[in-house]
Amino acid sequence: MTGTDRASYLQGLLTNDIAALREGAGCYAAYLTPQGRMISDLYLYELGDAILIALPRHVKDTVLTKLDRFIFTEDASVRDVTDAFSEVAVVGPAAADAASEILGNAAGNRIRALAEDGNVRVDFDGAPAIVTRVADAGPPGFAIYVDRAKWGDLRTRLETVGVVPVDAQTADTLRIEGGVPLFGRDMNEETIPLEAGIEGRAISFTKGCYVGQEVIVRVLHRGHGRVARKLVGLTLDGDRVPSTGAAVRAGDREAGQVTSSTLSPALEKPIALAYLHRDFIEPGTLVSVDGARAAVAGLPFVRQ
Repeated sequence: MTGTDRASYLQGLLTNDIAALREGAGCYAAYLTPQGRMISDLYLYELGDAILIALPRHVKDTVLTKLDRFIFTEDASVRDVTDAFSEVAVVGPAAADAASEILGNAAGNRIRALAEDGNVRVDFDGAPAIVTRVADAGPPGFAIYVDRAKWGDLRTRLETVGVVPVDAQTADTLRIEGGVPLFGRDMNEETIPLEAGIEGRAISFTKGCYVGQEVIVRVLHRGHGRVARKLVGLTLDGDRVPSTGAAVRAGDREAGQVTSSTLSPALEKPIALAYLHRDFIEPGTLVSVDGARAAVAGLPFVRQ
């Protein structure tokens, strides 16, 4: 999104304080309906002359249409650059070292200094690139955005300095171990951000009005933050990974359902993210999934 009114325009639509962002900063936010349900979650990066918005591909067209529809007199315009950029996430304790080796030490120093959700413009192989600090993969690291034509070169260069590609299943395991909910699986168009537990990162409680704010404020103040269900972690006995949608039971009562699951190498047991009724969300609460005993666990499962 470009234009001098880009931040103030997004300020009235999204849950976080977009107007407070300065060049090199970013934030996580949600786009809500007037009923407080999620249209999408988003990462926003103020580049200085534009705001880069990263969001799930399957809701991209919906969000793009909505953002464009409400521009009237504002100096703001939105453009889809999905096909212009490719992104590679480099995560783990040596992520900054790997980025330094392929982007140069000067860029590496700037990358190491990035705050959470920060961004910096750099050069890769003679072409402009953007690096953002990310945590949505589970382990902390960086996302590198390059021109699509440079993606193969970037990946090859990363592999030459010891970065190991991971398959989708491994990436999902890291995400679940990190307790990071995924929109489209652990969150959807029926989710209120408070149910998913993302309010600490995604919502500003001091900014002005935004779409859906009335519902959020009502739950927080009149309902004291209590929602009917919450996303929690589960650790399971045995070695069987429950399927998505599996019912979680507390005695003969259905308590909720699984949204993501995996066999955790770090914990050496199956783990899952699940929505449970608020009566069963305290860590240590015993439940069952497909006959296997499970215990509610705090998130993240694995701290990096």
